[in-house]
Amino acid sequence: MDEDFDIPAADQMNDEFMDDIEAPVTLKVGEEKEIGNQGLKKKLLKEGEGWDNPESGDEVEVHYTGTLLDGTQFDSSRDRGEPFKFTLGQGQVIKGWDLGIKTMKKGENALFTIPAELAYGESGSPPKIPANATLQFDVELLSWVSVKDICKDGGIFKKIVKEGEKWENPKDLDEVLVNYEARLEDETLVAKSDAVEFTVQDGHFCPALSKAVKTMKKGEKVILTVKPEYGFGEKGKPASGDEASIPANATLQITLELLSWKTVSNVTDDKKVVKKILKEGEGYERPNEGAVVQVKLIGKLQDGTVFIKNGHDDSEPLEFKADEEQVIDGLDRAVMTMKKGEVAILTIAPEYAFGSTGSEQELAVIPPNATVTYEIELVSFVKDKESWDMNTTQEKIEAAGKKKEEGNAFFKAGKYKKAVKRYEKAAKYIEYDTNFEEEEKKQAKALKITCNLNNAACQLKLKDYKQAEKLCTKVLELESTNVKALYRRAQAYINVADLDLAELDIKKALELDPNNKDVKLEYKVLKEKIKEYNKKDAKFYGNMFAKMNKSSSSKAKEAEPMSIDSKA
Repeated sequence: MDEDFDIPAADQMNDEFMDDIEAPVTLKVGEEKEIGNQGLKKKLLKEGEGWDNPESGDEVEVHYTGTLLDGTQFDSSRDRGEPFKFTLGQGQVIKGWDLGIKTMKKGENALFTIPAELAYGESGSPPKIPANATLQFDVELLSWVSVKDICKDGGIFKKIVKEGEKWENPKDLDEVLVNYEARLEDETLVAKSDAVEFTVQDGHFCPALSKAVKTMKKGEKVILTVKPEYGFGEKGKPASGDEASIPANATLQITLELLSWKTVSNVTDDKKVVKKILKEGEGYERPNEGAVVQVKLIGKLQDGTVFIKNGHDDSEPLEFKADEEQVIDGLDRAVMTMKKGEVAILTIAPEYAFGSTGSEQELAVIPPNATVTYEIELVSFVKDKESWDMNTTQEKIEAAGKKKEEGNAFFKAGKYKKAVKRYEKAAKYIEYDTNFEEEEKKQAKALKITCNLNNAACQLKLKDYKQAEKLCTKVLELESTNVKALYRRAQAYINVADLDLAELDIKKALELDPNNKDVKLEYKVLKEKIKEYNKKDAKFYGNMFAKMNKSSSSKAKEAEPMSIDSKA
């Protein structure tokens, strides 16, 4: 709009209309609709591109022609040959514009009919716009630069000057590579750095950099307006090296470009196995438990001593089965998070490496309690077959039997979590047996019963009593007279204090097998538990009734003088 044409500031208009337009407005070319509920109308003249719309804070660029309802033109950027730029949603233009342009796409052309309440109101804008005038604007949205209040407190505004790739953003643990340049509001250069690398959560230069990179995509370039609370605050920053001093309470303009980053993640919940990706892998597939994997790797101690090297210097890659304890636990867990072709650095604490005893390896001795690192590349893997990959029912039964035996070996070794995985996988192989022959159904049923019973025994060891109870119930649905299932379910019930249910299961087990020593012993345990609970109940209710009697006695004594007084 012309420089001499008075555009009302936000405080001259009623703020109640600012958030009037929320839902997207969908129109066909030539169609007109009211948007919002204050009389603003939009007619689509030309469709725009894509799906995005500008938002409050974005810097938009438009061409427009403004007319009165009788066709009288009062302003046109097209006639001036120069697009008009403004910040959307900040009250720099009439509210009809702030509301209407939010509904447009890049390249879209629309005709807005704007009532006086969303334009210049009762006062108009003499001499061109009379009082209470409804206006029409033919607007073309040429482009916009996205500007975001990334902390939602006005502390950091981000203007995107170059869009990034894909959709991912760095996370706290990731190592980012950036270029940045920081200036004061008067354009004084105070800091500049190319290809600097830092961990997001550790930060660099000032707090704003970490905040901003977590919102950016690879290759994205932005201009940040940084208030003092995200810069250097009340103290400022003294000059150091090539960097100039930054005064107290200074607002900074920082140009920031995110070149790339290395994804860093915790493989284990206790953060003792950490993976940093140096090169992304292919596709989406990862090794499963039992997959045969081939890796290139170099293992090092913290001082750089190499203790193993495979797949380098003409040596063969290391081949092993995942989750079969053929390598250290940390390496086992990490490789199942990798994709083919992925290269990563693993940092593995002693608990997941060689423990308190250490180990003698090919090229060096691992001392006790050593943290180790591996540079590893997943060359290839062949996944262990899932049930849906198996062609015959007999193949499924054989696979289930094999997994059951693996589970038994882990159970005997006291590795109950690994045993659980094997029993669960075995049960899955034969879960759906509708296509099985009668003899195969019998085999499958026997395997299901054994796997679920053994799994329940593991859950009791792991103190997951609810899961143990569920597994025993599954067995009893298949075979209601299974004594082991009744016995183990009773154990689970005792541990969660469901003593009545435990007693029912134990009595039923003894009816089926009166001489079973284990069940008899458990019945003794149950009876002791019942006695213990009865004593506790008696004590609790005894105390409660004693308190009630004491309270009643006190109230009676307090009441006696009142009774005497009333007779006096």
